[in-house]
Amino acid sequence: MKNPVNEKYLLDVLMRLMEVPSPSGMTDDIVRLVCDELDSLQVEYELTRRGAIRAALKGQAVKPRRAIVSHLDTLGAMVKSLKQNGRLSIVPIGNWSPRFAEGARVTIHSDGDRIISGTVLPLKASGHTYNTEVDMQPSCWENLEVRIDERGSSMCSLWESGLRVGDFISFNHLFEVSKSGFINSRFLDDKAGVASMLAAVQAMRENDIVPALNSSLLFTISEEVGIGASHVLRGNVAEMVSIDNGTIAPGQNTCEFGATIAMMDSTGPFDIHLTKHLIDICIEENIEFSRDVFLHYRSDAAAALEAGNDIRTALICFGLDASHGYERVHIASLTSVANLLISYLASPPLFARGRNVIGRENEYPLIRTSPELNLS
Repeated sequence: MKNPVNEKYLLDVLMRLMEVPSPSGMTDDIVRLVCDELDSLQVEYELTRRGAIRAALKGQAVKPRRAIVSHLDTLGAMVKSLKQNGRLSIVPIGNWSPRFAEGARVTIHSDGDRIISGTVLPLKASGHTYNTEVDMQPSCWENLEVRIDERGSSMCSLWESGLRVGDFISFNHLFEVSKSGFINSRFLDDKAGVASMLAAVQAMRENDIVPALNSSLLFTISEEVGIGASHVLRGNVAEMVSIDNGTIAPGQNTCEFGATIAMMDSTGPFDIHLTKHLIDICIEENIEFSRDVFLHYRSDAAAALEAGNDIRTALICFGLDASHGYERVHIASLTSVANLLISYLASPPLFARGRNVIGRENEYPLIRTSPELNLS
């Protein structure tokens, strides 16, 4: 299969995704954007009670069913308290370092849909006042505060501005694309994965590529806080491939300009048959790829398994530098991921590809079955 992904579409949809703030817990607007995009692609979908998206691609066969998943939520922060000096103390949403919050421009989303801009600063921010103490202050969330762009310097002025404990804080993304194809931005995790999924679907529609099996497109809204795909799956899905970032760092083997197949993350190995299936596709379709193992990392797949779903899982990664910081990815990596998704969705199920598995009619293959075993 030739590479049909439209890079212009991928970049355009990624830029639109980046424009919509979506820290975990505040994802309605990004869900609406993706729903509008699915409408334009003529893809049917439904929303879960919590607001995640479950879309459907009709395949050539009904069973077994597949799913691919990425998450719409990002890192962010929340107002912890209104301070006497007219500033805000904050706590993080998701697991990320305060080093990457210092100096960031932010938006505080208060009740009544009012938004107020501000800047995250260390408590000792002025070298002219604190001299070398600026460099000696430990980097931690307790040592940060938000200076808001409103008149007033008291707790009362904050209250009068409509600010409250529990207000969401989104961070400006600083999206930029270099001439060499590098994309720099906050929160490419996992909006780059979402863009790759949508680009794959767009290419399949444009090129009349029909999935081999009925397939679900899942967009979760709480992966950054550990919930992820725990609530969006139905029992009819046999295999699920998660799309997320792979880390560019010393000691890692992530492919910066291609796709990366994760062999294991912090929750353990991924399914050997589904993982090898993806590797075989990369080899057969000449898609640049590597294999990697992640020790301090988990994805939507882990949440799905922990919720008790009896499915095979795998993880496809795009190469991301400085994950959960000011991130960078190359467009070639995103197109490789999208092309791999197309080939995966178009591929026959595992038991039709010579795997050492035995399948039951209308069910996902098992390693071994017994005639006496009741599997109904």
